[in-house]
Amino acid sequence: MERHQVVVVGGGPVGLALAVDLGRRGIDCAVVERRRHPSHIPKGQNLTQRSLEHFYFWGCVDELRAARLLPRGYPIGSLTAYGSLMSLYWYAPPGREVVQPYYFQENERLPQYLTETVLRNRLRELDAVTGLFGWTAVALEQDDREVCVTLLRDDDRTRHRVLTADYLVGCDGARSWVRERAGIACHGRDLLRRMVLAVFRSRQLHEALRRFPERTTYRVLRPELEGYWQFFGRVDVGEGWFFHAPVPDDVPATDLDLHGLLERAAGTSFACAFEHVGFWELRIAVADRYRRDRILVAGDACHSHPPYGGFGLNTGLEDAANLSWKLAAVLQGWGGEALLDSYQAERRPIALETTAEIAAEIERDRAFLERYRPDRDRDEFERAWTALAARSRERVESYEPHYEGSPVVAGIGGSGPAVHGHHSPSARPGHHLTPQPLSSGRNVYEELGSGFTLLAFGVEERAVRPFQAAAEALHVPLRVLRDSYRAGRRSYGSRLILVRPDQHVAWVGDRPPPDAGAVIRKVVGLG
Repeated sequence: MERHQVVVVGGGPVGLALAVDLGRRGIDCAVVERRRHPSHIPKGQNLTQRSLEHFYFWGCVDELRAARLLPRGYPIGSLTAYGSLMSLYWYAPPGREVVQPYYFQENERLPQYLTETVLRNRLRELDAVTGLFGWTAVALEQDDREVCVTLLRDDDRTRHRVLTADYLVGCDGARSWVRERAGIACHGRDLLRRMVLAVFRSRQLHEALRRFPERTTYRVLRPELEGYWQFFGRVDVGEGWFFHAPVPDDVPATDLDLHGLLERAAGTSFACAFEHVGFWELRIAVADRYRRDRILVAGDACHSHPPYGGFGLNTGLEDAANLSWKLAAVLQGWGGEALLDSYQAERRPIALETTAEIAAEIERDRAFLERYRPDRDRDEFERAWTALAARSRERVESYEPHYEGSPVVAGIGGSGPAVHGHHSPSARPGHHLTPQPLSSGRNVYEELGSGFTLLAFGVEERAVRPFQAAAEALHVPLRVLRDSYRAGRRSYGSRLILVRPDQHVAWVGDRPPPDAGAVIRKVVGLG
């Protein structure tokens, strides 16, 4: 029987990221994964600027960028066409680059198996983390003191080991065994569409798409698909591709003319060599709760949806970043149980709104395709098509997940955590801190601590002391970062900014509050 503080079941990117973040915080954890090596299916490729900030703090952002298959600087964005990729009607809106000033890192694109490889390598560097690859969890129980999980070795089912821990986190996918054993229900909407995933190589398709500005994802809207997409994605530049599309339920895989389906979507003939063909069901679901006592769930185990927009992987990585510091705080004695409850309070609304937005987008596309047709009224169609393109940029700019109204954020209220907001350089409670240069020439992100950080700009020492005294009394790790209140720092709009370990703002003000201790207690779940 082995003892750990945290056991993570599921060693995909979310489980690995959680284990890495826990390990760098000094938490003894084990990650259990059946697969000895990452699967070479190139899913989950787009990583947002926010996800790259996490990789920066996890200590492997340079390794991640070095693992890319795309040339450095290759545009990461999407293109939408009507009918086929040879259509007269297409648009390629600006991508995540329009919000780049609000993040410390640029976004990235690489196959998920390479992301997992980088995280596995980082895992090996952390003495606090035990990687158990080739093991499967087969039994699970918990009481008011600990969680106990039994593992079997995949290549020798007579070998088993038993792990006990203070907490267990299921990061084991949409069909989560951990979620089921914990008795956590998961509800959603079955979209009743069978989808194909094909991975193939084709130099001719690459040449045919030179008619467009360089992009990494190409989606096709066709009236007969009722709002569901066909889309091609680059694995590399030149030959590597993947393709998702709805297919009939009643056609056996052996009878599906997949090559013909690809050519109809592309609108041109091309030779290709298939490397993988698989099928999956289009479904949207969110767990009813993210925690049951000492068992928690993260990533696809608590929210699953179509691979539209790369939300699944990035939302899962944000789950890991949100949960890790809270687990560490409780285990190290400076965080309260309410801090663990805030994981669901902050993250579940994000998942609910994200999944609802994906379903709504399918419905909006369905309605558009039913209402507008260039062969019916060309002028009307072109006006509507132009408006559709404009909304694509608006969605990028308004995607700003935040935790306003969270029980562990002090300051302004708000309706609650949500996906949509607006990007702003100002420091707002519950929102992601924007990067700004310091007078030293370094960026504020390069100076943030692994615990809480108090940014103190142009204030006297007596404004800082109440926070230091309160943090010391509660054993809360607090780093004070002092600087002048000039240039970009003035755009924060406050002289005192308390930043959480996950780079979200916990409190702001120009002077210390009447009770700094009450602020600290609130943001660490102690009252």
